[in-house]
Amino acid sequence: MGLFDKMFGGESQVQEALSQPEAIAAIALAATASDGNLSDEQARGILSVLSGMKLFRYYSNDEINRMFEKLLNILKWEGINALFHSAKESLPYDLRETAFAIATDLVLADGVSPQEELEFLNDLSQDLGISGYIAIQIVQVMLVKNRG
Repeated sequence: MGLFDKMFGGESQVQEALSQPEAIAAIALAATASDGNLSDEQARGILSVLSGMKLFRYYSNDEINRMFEKLLNILKWEGINALFHSAKESLPYDLRETAFAIATDLVLADGVSPQEELEFLNDLSQDLGISGYIAIQIVQVMLVKNRG
C-alpha cells in the first residue's frame, strides 16, 4: 500500500486506462493541482512543457488540448486520487523518473511551493518507486533550473 492509498484510500475509479502520454500529463496536472488550485497560467505551463517533449512530438495542439480536457474532467469529477492512480497504473517504469522530473519542474517553476505541493512531490517519488538519491538529484537540478 502506497502513501496515496493511505492518504486518499481506495483504487482509481477511472474505467479507461490512460495512454503513456496521458499518464505523464496526468501526473503533471496532479502535481500542479495538488495544492487545490489550478490557474490558467499553470495550465498553460503544463501544456507548454508537454508540447516540448518527444512523447508529444506528433500531437497537434488540438490533440493536446483534448487530452488535457479529458484529464481535467477526471480531476473535476473523480478527484486527484483517481487521476493519480490511473496515471500510475498506465505509466511504464522507464518513464517514472521523467514524470517525477516534470512534476518537480512544474511545482518549483513559480518560485512558490506550498506545503501541499512539497508533500505531493515527496509522496509521488515514493509511490513511483524512485530512490531517495535520484529524487533529491532531480529536485536539486530543478531548483537550479528555476532559480533564474
